[in-house]
Amino acid sequence: MASHFQLLGADANSGARRGRLSTLHGAVETPAFLPVGTQGTVKALTPVHLREIGAQMILGNTYHLSLRPGSSVIRGLGGLHAFMGWNGPILTDSGGFQVFSLAKLRDISDDGVAFQSHLDGARLFLGPREVMGVQSDLGSDIAMVLDECPPWPVERDACALACARSLGWARRCKEIAAENGFLASGRHVFGIAQGSTYDDLRREAAQALAALDFSGYAIGGVSVGEEEPEMLKQVAATAPHLPADRPRYVMGVGTPPQILRMVALGVDMFDCVLPSRVARNGLAFTPGGPINLRNERFRCDAAPIVEGLDNYTCRSFSRAYLRHLITAGEMLGGTLVTIHNLHFFLDLMAQARAHIEAGDFSAWQRSWIGRYENPR
Repeated sequence: MASHFQLLGADANSGARRGRLSTLHGAVETPAFLPVGTQGTVKALTPVHLREIGAQMILGNTYHLSLRPGSSVIRGLGGLHAFMGWNGPILTDSGGFQVFSLAKLRDISDDGVAFQSHLDGARLFLGPREVMGVQSDLGSDIAMVLDECPPWPVERDACALACARSLGWARRCKEIAAENGFLASGRHVFGIAQGSTYDDLRREAAQALAALDFSGYAIGGVSVGEEEPEMLKQVAATAPHLPADRPRYVMGVGTPPQILRMVALGVDMFDCVLPSRVARNGLAFTPGGPINLRNERFRCDAAPIVEGLDNYTCRSFSRAYLRHLITAGEMLGGTLVTIHNLHFFLDLMAQARAHIEAGDFSAWQRSWIGRYENPR
């Protein structure tokens, strides 16, 4: 049984789990949502905002922080926690998603990935040694292994090659983390299972990674263009083959109903740029579905985004004022809606944890999704 992850409860009618993940910078109660701080900042928010809305752990990105300001700069200034003024846990992606998203700007081999910077064209090579070195410089609480995220759709042979390459990189990443003291310091390394839409490749990848005994496991390569039913099918095909005593993490997903459906499949951790990205354009999440604050109907609306939701935005400002800020292009509008949207996601996870503990998660989840997707 893993000492760093406790299973505190489970839903009798689904795969939903209640857990606690221990890190050097504190415990993370799961299911958990991680605000995305790709470049050492969750856009529009300060660490004080993040703490006030209940953020437990945030995510940074190896590729982007390698380009600017550089991991050696961050190491010299005390690591990423000190650099950005965040004293809670930090998980860092390895840059594997950029293997997918920057496909036109990289060359891939069994040794790693040679990128052409999207900023100025400079060359950046990331192999297992490089990504583990960068994440060690950053002082990450959880480091992700380097992986190849295949596009969708992808031919089976190409997907099998990506899975084999990712497994080899994962093995090397763990060996390097053992060699350089990363693991001995109490930090964690998570493996990432790929396999696209091929159930057998997903199963084989999950089982092979499980044999390497990582601290936790991610289900990668979802939400890369496929429809939601296929995405959920991929998660369902992978999760049962990952160790039950380790946290399971779906990367880069998703909408509130998608997250709740994946909690029911046994997933413990999520991250997504969605709540902060759409906030800057005035889209706000509510239990009755998202609303566009730019709409004329909110011009004189004195209500908060969500009545009774305890965050600074909903306690202090009307929809009418937020609409004014957004339509006037004021930066404060993006900040205030981001505070609300991220709190909405974090509060949803707190509700999920409470209902798993109470034993009525499945009924609550169905009711919540029904209200969100079919508002009156």
